[in-house]
Amino acid sequence: MRVYVPLTLPGLAEAYRTGEVGAGPLVAYAVTPALRDWYVSEDTEELEYAALGQAALASLRLLAADEGAPRRRVVVAVDVPDGRVSPGPERGADPAAPGEVGLAGAVPLAKVASVHVDSADAAADVAAAAGAVRAADGGDDDAQSLVDGAEDHELLWYATQEVPNLVGDGN
Repeated sequence: MRVYVPLTLPGLAEAYRTGEVGAGPLVAYAVTPALRDWYVSEDTEELEYAALGQAALASLRLLAADEGAPRRRVVVAVDVPDGRVSPGPERGADPAAPGEVGLAGAVPLAKVASVHVDSADAAADVAAAAGAVRAADGGDDDAQSLVDGAEDHELLWYATQEVPNLVGDGN
């Protein structure tokens, strides 16, 4: 099963330093029945893109909690056995719920399929969105427009071999 793990650049740097993503259990996003119902599509690529989008929104929430992190969303895509994935919480209309799953234990960095990161030119919009995401979650339409502004930026795809350059250790 492909899962998308939200991170920040400092979180990605830590994964690079330790050789594993998180200490587990991790929150991740995947194509789940709840995501299928929410997104209303049968196209696998569209559903995986929606799961990636949910992870990017979760990365934005991580940025809101870490004011010192560079204002770029980070998501790592990992293929894991189905047995390592547990259903996410039942949170009704919570915007974080569709596609949320739990991932038992840390994931070796070597198992990461790809890394998705905002370009540097998205930083201003991502910063504004990080400052507004809590209000947007509470229903504030003006704050939601700031979050939407960050979501207008596509995350760039990186191979795992490019992680050292992303985290500033690209000798």
